[in-house]
Amino acid sequence: MTDPTSSLLDVARDARGVYTLTLNDPARFNALGEAMLAALQTALAQVAGDPAARAVVLAAQGKAFCAGHNLKEMAQQPELAYYQQLFAQCARVMLALVQLPVPVIARVHGLATAAGCQLVAQCDLAVASTEARFATSGIHYGLFCATPSVPLVRAMPLKPALEMLFTGDFIDAAQALQHGLVNRVAPPEQLDAELAQLLDAIVAKPRAALAMGKALVYQQRELGLAAAYQLAGQSMAVNMMDAAAQEGARAFAEKRAPAWKTA
Repeated sequence: MTDPTSSLLDVARDARGVYTLTLNDPARFNALGEAMLAALQTALAQVAGDPAARAVVLAAQGKAFCAGHNLKEMAQQPELAYYQQLFAQCARVMLALVQLPVPVIARVHGLATAAGCQLVAQCDLAVASTEARFATSGIHYGLFCATPSVPLVRAMPLKPALEMLFTGDFIDAAQALQHGLVNRVAPPEQLDAELAQLLDAIVAKPRAALAMGKALVYQQRELGLAAAYQLAGQSMAVNMMDAAAQEGARAFAEKRAPAWKTA
């Protein structure tokens, strides 16, 4: 039987193990309705179960990257239990992005609003078109973007993040770059080249080191300074026992390029 959610999300994997998950509901500006969230959860589980996966690109079809939650769908079920379930479902998807052992890159070509901005902020990295715009616009409709605020205030300095949350106003790609919401900005015709350059740099590195490092970064930033150093030191000690790190150390001592497997 065909999965009814599959048409909302295109999943592709290249020979290097780079997955591209493309939101494909342009008529609804790729809104994060229940079906879209379910499709994302399924795809992220697929990536998590692939030991040869190297990276994930989160992209979208249509004019918008993602317009956030589907307010029309939400308005049809004005029940507290339904809203609690919906936001818990969204949180599971966001946590799945963090828990993946490979870097996740948002490819943002257009609008990213409310939970769509949350999606960008929650990805490990983001590359944006100069035409991209970002907002946590729920406040315009009487809804403070509480769940989008979680990754937003972790990705950006507090004051610009609060200005976005309090006003609902848009920022452009240059402002998003300035505030740390995205890593790179390129003209639309150069967006894929910029993304490819970033991916090339990532897949050239050992998968195990990246997986260990990603897990460590998200864990230690929630800790106090002493506990963070303790955890980071243990992580580096374990990492040094990996064959790739041993080869890297030998290559440094011998003044040559490392000869390691990147998988």
